[in-house]
Amino acid sequence: MKRRELEAHLRRHGCLLVREGSSHTVFENAANRRRCPVPRHREIPDPLVLVICRQLDIPRPA
Repeated sequence: MKRRELEAHLRRHGCLLVREGSSHTVFENAANRRRCPVPRHREIPDPLVLVICRQLDIPRPA
């Protein structure tokens, strides 16, 4: 999945950008205060996308 698509999915489900790291971006789910780093690669493997969504407690992308 493209990184931009994943970020759009996270924002649609109420996740906010917390900070930018040197090699990753940290998002937080505003509803439950869970945080998760998202790597800065153009393509993010599908298994990693599922892990990120599970950690933030949001549904996986279609």
